[in-house]
Amino acid sequence: MTITNKRDKVVQTALELIAEHGFHAAPMSMVANRSGVAVGTIYRYFENKDVLINEIYREVEAKLYHVLLEGYATENPFRERFLHLGTALLRYFIENPLDFRYLEQFHNSPYGVTFRRGKILGKKEGGNVFRDLFEDGVSQQIIKDLPLLILFALAFGPLLDVARDHILGFITLDDLLITRTIEACWDGIRR
Repeated sequence: MTITNKRDKVVQTALELIAEHGFHAAPMSMVANRSGVAVGTIYRYFENKDVLINEIYREVEAKLYHVLLEGYATENPFRERFLHLGTALLRYFIENPLDFRYLEQFHNSPYGVTFRRGKILGKKEGGNVFRDLFEDGVSQQIIKDLPLLILFALAFGPLLDVARDHILGFITLDDLLITRTIEACWDGIRR
């Protein structure tokens, strides 16, 4: 196993354990044991557990963002861009349940609160496709003029619930139901 592979194995194992048990019930010793490395090896890559948790988040977010932007064109009509992002987001979550469960825990923890405050409410730094989309829609009077957090909750909050219910086996999302769900979210924010 090369050094890079050890690091990747630690990240994947930590992702699985945290998604399964939560942040506090997945100690570094458990991550080391399950990934087949010494605890000291983990600390060669990550200064502490907080650094590991945030690094996993950055890696999952990067994968998700890549999927969201695949085929996304800023010159397309607003509704088409919205439907693209909603479809990509929901499909990613149902195809990557561990990532979904990790992100859900992260965003509902002190880690995520700090992140969201900076990314959504902080100074605009660019590169946030959702923020850009909503600001564009409000300025063009295509969607309701509401705070960004409320627009995001109305537009994509239901998708998180639907993804969770699909992952738990309460519903089965097929192509038609995915499309209808995202169109219903669109109806919730359009003027």
